[in-house]
Amino acid sequence: MDRVLIVDDEASMRSALAELLRKGGFEATTADSGEAALLELAQVPHALVVSDMRMPGMGGPELLREVRERHPGLPVVMMTAYGTVEDAVAVMKAGAREFLTKPFSPRDLLYVVEQALRDAAPEARGLEEPDGVGGASPAPPIDRRIVSRSSLMARVLEIAEAVASSRAPVLIQGESGTGKEMIARFIHEAGPWRSQPFVGVNCAALPRELLESELFGHERGAFTGAVARKLGKFELAQRGTILLDEISEMEPLLQAKLLRVLQEREIDRVGGSRPVPLEARVIATTNRDLRAMVAAGQFRRDLYYRLHVVPFMLPPLRERPEDIDLLVSHFSGHFSGGHKIAFEPAALDVLRRHAWPGNVRELEHVVERAILLARSPVVRAEDLQLEEEPAAAAAVVGTGFAVLAGRTVHEVERELILATLKRTNNNRSHAARMLGISVRTLRNKLAEYRGSGLLEASA
Repeated sequence: MDRVLIVDDEASMRSALAELLRKGGFEATTADSGEAALLELAQVPHALVVSDMRMPGMGGPELLREVRERHPGLPVVMMTAYGTVEDAVAVMKAGAREFLTKPFSPRDLLYVVEQALRDAAPEARGLEEPDGVGGASPAPPIDRRIVSRSSLMARVLEIAEAVASSRAPVLIQGESGTGKEMIARFIHEAGPWRSQPFVGVNCAALPRELLESELFGHERGAFTGAVARKLGKFELAQRGTILLDEISEMEPLLQAKLLRVLQEREIDRVGGSRPVPLEARVIATTNRDLRAMVAAGQFRRDLYYRLHVVPFMLPPLRERPEDIDLLVSHFSGHFSGGHKIAFEPAALDVLRRHAWPGNVRELEHVVERAILLARSPVVRAEDLQLEEEPAAAAAVVGTGFAVLAGRTVHEVERELILATLKRTNNNRSHAARMLGISVRTLRNKLAEYRGSGLLEASA
């Protein structure tokens, strides 16, 4: 039976956690301070330490450092009622196995403890050793595949690498084309489960009636046409990562089922009679403001906070202009077919001045198109075909930046969407491509404007 040491200065919390772990099949001991914990560890071997972050005297981070020095390999789980991304990054970089934010459910604690113990010594439980965990050989260098010299992106990658070894849910927010899926893949490949599956599902691309079956699978005979059992995306991602792209487009009923998956760590196949245990990391992405959707009653508040354990906000390309030349060079090498291609200074100047509403994805397409159209190894300004020139983009929202001051993002967004629809003669597919969003997202935006009385019902 694995022995777990609970370290917390609150007696009621120590008692409750110890009782919970004993009911879960563990042997639990307690200590009321970091100093007492070190004395206990010196006298009795333990398999895991679960410690509060903030305690009088020696706090959790100091205890973590001492445990790492005196008992190398002993996993430590940190918990706090004041969790922030910075706290999580700091303790994960310092060597903590996991980070729990109070209040957490009993199932959350038991799952984290079981994962930490298994990952600390997988061979003792008859499991295959994940790459880079517990072995004497160092992990292979990480292939970042993300081209940037921006300090904003450097910070994103630093946090991503720090939390990659955790199973905590991740929420990646950012405009379309900023690289949310690439960050999700980076987190997966930077962690110890990189050899396990990475399964992506676009919540906006699948019809509502099929999404539940796609996510959770179904049993034979569950509905008309279900002639055999089908494993869902969650099961296909076992021990790996599942990416829920455009999570904001998920129907309320499925939001409730996803919340249960995150809380209970198990799924129910459609037509199934028993739950299936789940061991997969969940990463969700969205190009919408989930906090605003929660306030508007369009997204479950409890699911938002369950996903918001490790949040990322990716900066748009216009906020990292130092990356434009670097990305142009990167994409040129990819699309040139081995030929030497250069962009003349005037062409680069045009690219630097562009607003890039479609972000990195738009830049990639512009470079590819320019190389195809160029009549020489040097791409000129006239070879560029931009969907929206900077002057035209300014005309959509006013006559310059000063016109934007004092206005909300939602107001500017609405005007941009309506102006783009007008320019495309209400061709929603074309407008969605120009805006860098999905047709379904555009449809939802228009429905939101109609419901708020900001758009005629016939529009």
